[in-house]
Amino acid sequence: MATTVHDTRATTAPASLQLPGILLGVGLGGFLDGILLHQLLRWHHMLSSTDHDRVGVRYYDPHTVSGLQMNTLWDGIFHTVCWLAVLGGLAVLYARVTTGRRQVWASRVLWGWILAGWGLFNLVEGVLDHHILGIHHVHSGPHQMWWDLAFLVLGALLLAGGWLLQRGGRSFDPATAGAGRDGRVA
Repeated sequence: MATTVHDTRATTAPASLQLPGILLGVGLGGFLDGILLHQLLRWHHMLSSTDHDRVGVRYYDPHTVSGLQMNTLWDGIFHTVCWLAVLGGLAVLYARVTTGRRQVWASRVLWGWILAGWGLFNLVEGVLDHHILGIHHVHSGPHQMWWDLAFLVLGALLLAGGWLLQRGGRSFDPATAGAGRDGRVA
């Protein structure tokens, strides 16, 4: 009786870097937004425009101690979601890539998807929080619409640039990671 050995590596597609890259990009983009715009520049907090929002969230004036405390709490919830996205992205990446990790971190594909995820974060967060809910704006004041639109344009550029970057990279096959030109492991 003959038995056949089936090589699964020949029929399975390489592990995709798309999901971990997008999760990492969403989380890292959110962290950059929170650290730069919420903390360093102090342009806004999660609920800093609820006096003009579209959903009826109570206004917490960020210029008072109690208002700043509530805004800081919601900024912390926002950062927790960003942290979970980064943690999830790293977990998925680790599960998909068991060899050749150095090659993955240098991969245009991974960094392209990270940029695309950052752009996706900007677009979703910008449309939802700035335009639909109106709970905060990039920089409140007489020109806030232009700041909000610039945030969306940046998101679209990051998404498009990331997509183009990953398309220009080589797909990563963990089964052949570490192999030289002749297919042998270096």
